[in-house]
Amino acid sequence: MAFPKVFLLGLKADQFRHPLDLEATNALKQLPGLDLIVRQLLGALGEQLFYMENIASSVLVGKEQLPEIHGLLLEACQILDLEPPQLYVRQNPVPNAYTFAMRGKQPFMVLHTSLIELLNPEEIQAVIAHELGHLKCEHGVYLTLANLIMLAAGSLPPFGGLIARSLQEQMLQWLRCAEFSCDRAALLATQNPRVVSSVLMKLAGGSPTLAPKLNLDAFLAQARAYDKISNTDLGKMLQETQTGQLTHPLPVLRAREVDRWASSKEYESLLQRREHMMYNKTAKPKGEWRNW
Repeated sequence: MAFPKVFLLGLKADQFRHPLDLEATNALKQLPGLDLIVRQLLGALGEQLFYMENIASSVLVGKEQLPEIHGLLLEACQILDLEPPQLYVRQNPVPNAYTFAMRGKQPFMVLHTSLIELLNPEEIQAVIAHELGHLKCEHGVYLTLANLIMLAAGSLPPFGGLIARSLQEQMLQWLRCAEFSCDRAALLATQNPRVVSSVLMKLAGGSPTLAPKLNLDAFLAQARAYDKISNTDLGKMLQETQTGQLTHPLPVLRAREVDRWASSKEYESLLQRREHMMYNKTAKPKGEWRNW
């Protein structure tokens, strides 16, 4: 059943940022010369490399191009009180989405076609809002470095001589923690924890054929069971082994975090504490949206 959504006018990142994200970000800020490393990497690779390559190989979403997806972007930006970035759709058989936010450059977001085919419109908006969470939290320079490591490692010379292994591990740890904040942004935009958890379920074991047959309640029970097991000393050790080299937390962990935060007073207060405008699909946004 559809329900009116709440505008989170004046929303600040620290009002929903996950504590693990805050801790990991503060740890990165203590590393001397990290910004310089990013600038050197971008200089070596060409600051416009990824942006130009993306324009050449993707479709820019807008009012005249995939307007339904464009509408999902605008609504999510209105709810999260954020101006919309550019959004591209790219042909790729691996379901994925990512955001680039370089200083002084246009931030842009990319959705893979296989991801769109896997999800329904509400779930697509959850993914869009997740990516908007990176922009809202100003993950910026660190997100760029993490994406460079992920996207360039397979086609460019190894980063081993440029980035110490310890820094790579710390960047991956930060990225996993940042994902928890962005899942919260997805929940704030959809205002339905089942939608966000359904995305995670489909990414864990879905396909366009299997997706309609998956049982979300069973997946949430699975997530709670994993959470219970991982709270033991052995479970914590095994969990660290499982996730150490991953860019994202395990889907069941993310679903459990969404489930837990959706029941928190913190989440409830964001929706009810202040005066909010109810979203009206026929209403036009105040002012004009501009592409960055």
